[in-house]
Amino acid sequence: MENKSFIADIEQSIINHWGRPALSDYKSGPITFSQVGERIARLHILFEQCGIKQGDHIALCGRNCAAWAISYFAVLSYGAVAVPLLHEFKAQQVEHLVNHSDCKLVILGDVVWEGVDADNLPDVNAVIVMQGFQLVHCKDDKYKQAFDNLNKLFKKKYPQGFSVKNVKYRRENPDDLALINYTSGTTSASKGVMIPYRALIGNQIFADRVLPHLNQYSNSICMLPMAHMYGMAFELITEFRKGTHIHFLTRVPSPKIVAEAFAEVKPDIIISVPLIIEKIYKTKLKPILDKRLTKTLLRTPYIDKMLLSRIQKELHTAFGENFYEVIIGGAALNLEVEAFLKKVGFRYTIGYGMTECAPIICYSDWKDTKVGSCGKAVEEMEVKIDSPDPQNIPGEILTRGINLMLGYYKNEEETSKIIIDGWLHTGDLAVMDKDGYVFIKGRKKNMILSANGQNIYPEEIEDKLNSMEYVNEALVIEREGKITALINLDLDKLDRDKIDRNKFDEILEQIRKDTNAELPAYEQIAQIFIQAEEFEKTPKRSIKRYMYSHKML
Repeated sequence: MENKSFIADIEQSIINHWGRPALSDYKSGPITFSQVGERIARLHILFEQCGIKQGDHIALCGRNCAAWAISYFAVLSYGAVAVPLLHEFKAQQVEHLVNHSDCKLVILGDVVWEGVDADNLPDVNAVIVMQGFQLVHCKDDKYKQAFDNLNKLFKKKYPQGFSVKNVKYRRENPDDLALINYTSGTTSASKGVMIPYRALIGNQIFADRVLPHLNQYSNSICMLPMAHMYGMAFELITEFRKGTHIHFLTRVPSPKIVAEAFAEVKPDIIISVPLIIEKIYKTKLKPILDKRLTKTLLRTPYIDKMLLSRIQKELHTAFGENFYEVIIGGAALNLEVEAFLKKVGFRYTIGYGMTECAPIICYSDWKDTKVGSCGKAVEEMEVKIDSPDPQNIPGEILTRGINLMLGYYKNEEETSKIIIDGWLHTGDLAVMDKDGYVFIKGRKKNMILSANGQNIYPEEIEDKLNSMEYVNEALVIEREGKITALINLDLDKLDRDKIDRNKFDEILEQIRKDTNAELPAYEQIAQIFIQAEEFEKTPKRSIKRYMYSHKML
């Protein structure tokens, strides 16, 4: 990592790929690297006129788009601290986090701005809407004058016009604070993770090593929230540094839009969460695989290989064919789905990380994956299992290395709980095999201790429930000493199969019995209830478990 500079990489990428396409909002024309450089220069002038100093905090909140990316790189290259906020946060939460993070300037998407009340942001100098970079609120008339006179100020600073020789940014120290990234709150309220530049650099050293094929002729699709470290690191930063043309899905990535984008863009790398892969499997593949003829053919020598090869080809075509691999992260992939992907030779892999490590901790190339594993510790991180027998007895994953955060912003108490003697206590329980592959069992906070002292991992039961017919999604909790399941049913499939809604109780009981048949005695589900509405999710599509642990049934 010696002499590595994150800002220098951004600068060099703009210079080296000057005339090439950099960013496109899906279905819109590209913005070149030279245009990105010019827009960053304009924002730097605005920051200066708004009294922003190096180290000041600037919030970014909006849907994925080219303007978001330009704002982000402008903030860091200026020397300010970026505070990316998930656009799914409610307006009051956005206001709270802007104030908590001591932001002096806010750059919002137009939809987010509609819900925010600027009067609730007493320390913010100005609010800019990123679409068109319009000033919509300011505390002082001098900020409005700066916006009104931006063209004059720009021409004064660059009288010969903006050119490649004008792309010159400051340099950071590795331990300088780059970001305050608020967690999405799977198990609790959001905490502001302080990400230093060394963590961003560590993740990019990793990306350079495992994705050497990405270059200025590559294409990628950005569909995960850029305000989340997973999407930011591997759908934005990695590709921008390598000169790859990034296509932003500016709308909710529905299966139809995603399929359209894959076919049109033909991305060279795909970063995904399990939900997208599982939906494709459940809606497109499972109905075919459940047919009697298909089951017969898959038991027939030679024909089975031909059929699996055909399925693999169709899957690769559905994802655009050009991709090196699909990297899945953010949550566990259903084991039935994963086993099938492995069987047909689909080019997927599963990684593991946390916002607190910006995010990467474990990974393996698709050719080296093991079903049920999230890979091995990456070179930048050290991983150990806090267990007397890590190969057989689950223990908490502990990690340390250059990707580790500085701590939680204004929260030393929580920082001291999670970083002990230099080791990050992840809260995830796992075993590690003799080859160093990590197999996650579940979250420490979610683990249930049975009456006879057995450890029960709700995530493992949920995985089996999610494979059952008519189950859209499941959540397992402990209720009055009993293992209880909440089920969100697949109503579309029930309707297609003409199942009367008066028979839903019978369906639930059959699901319970079928699942229990695959579980040991101490993990048996005692009761099961319908969750009528879809579970509340984080932006990486994990269920917000804490919302249901004490919910009345």
